[in-house]
Amino acid sequence: MKSLTILGSTGSIGTSALKVVGMHPDKFSIKSLTCATNIDLLVAQITQFQPDMVAVLNEQSADRLSKMLSGRFCPEILWGEAGFIAAAQWADSDMVLAAMVGAAGLAPALAAIDAGKQLALANKETLVMAGDIVMARAREKGVDILPVDSEHCAIFQCLQGNRKRDLKKIFLTASGGPFRDLAYDQFRQITPAQALDHPTWDMGAKISIDSATLMNKALEVIEAVRLFDVSVDQIQVIIHPQSIVHSMVGFKDGGIMAQLGKPDMMHAIAYAFSYPERVNLDLNFPDFAGMSGLTFDDPDTKRFPSLGFACEACRRGGTLPAVMNAANEIVVDAFLKEHIGFPDIFTLIREVMDAHTCIDNPELSGIIEADLWAREKTQSLVQRLRV
Repeated sequence: MKSLTILGSTGSIGTSALKVVGMHPDKFSIKSLTCATNIDLLVAQITQFQPDMVAVLNEQSADRLSKMLSGRFCPEILWGEAGFIAAAQWADSDMVLAAMVGAAGLAPALAAIDAGKQLALANKETLVMAGDIVMARAREKGVDILPVDSEHCAIFQCLQGNRKRDLKKIFLTASGGPFRDLAYDQFRQITPAQALDHPTWDMGAKISIDSATLMNKALEVIEAVRLFDVSVDQIQVIIHPQSIVHSMVGFKDGGIMAQLGKPDMMHAIAYAFSYPERVNLDLNFPDFAGMSGLTFDDPDTKRFPSLGFACEACRRGGTLPAVMNAANEIVVDAFLKEHIGFPDIFTLIREVMDAHTCIDNPELSGIIEADLWAREKTQSLVQRLRV
């Protein structure tokens, strides 16, 4: 029996994770859950899994949750960043699934590492912002970081039984998003609803927009550099619209290993939870005979410059990846609120990165300061466009 903490239990990753747990109650138990404000869903999760504690975004949400659980099973309820960190370090948990969205997931992920928890990492921003610090801390504490992003889980699986020194290239696949074939002169007409309509994956709003701009893949490039200790030049992004090949690894002898499966996050989550074993899931294999084909193409970095931003941030290092990430979080929110247009996402990220004075080898405090600076700078640019 492995006991689990789910950070971000009401999001798309969190709900898929709890499906896995529900399918295997003999193998997994839930000790703590966190969410932001989706209290209705959290109540249902508490009723089903009966964790020892939960944490929510603020005191108002905690009060509402307490009232809704009156007369029913009620765990300890905490709130705010202190509550999220307490959940990440909950003594009875063996593994923490870090599935919070955005930069907010960094502090709880580090807290889990400091507490010696196995970390199933779905929050890519943790490694984008502070990858060197996070990986060094994990080595120091003897903590395993198991990737939950489908692409990084695929890479991790392809490396099993192979020697790291034989790795030559990582082929990171991307669906291309809903606008991969749309002419750039039509980008200004793109609506949030269209951008949220992903062709193959069912994801939350922020990740769906990131997929539409290829920023999700840009963040994953930086994440792969940190996780697998490779250079950015060893990573090639490949557009694969069918989302069946989740990623590939090329070795120095010219051989390539790929991990394939239907586009469902339950596989990667279950693999992280049960590694090095595998558990049964109600997932069918792809119908290869019924497919018209699997196709691959190069990304269009002119229409979608996010990949270029990531490569630049990766090569420059320091605080620039955190600044790129922070700017992206602000512009995605602004686009969802229809304060800016789709092409403005790229323009504003570029402007913020250009305006930043990069700090080399920053401490965690320097990364947080750069993150805050980028958010304020991006907000001011959004306000300028709205005027």
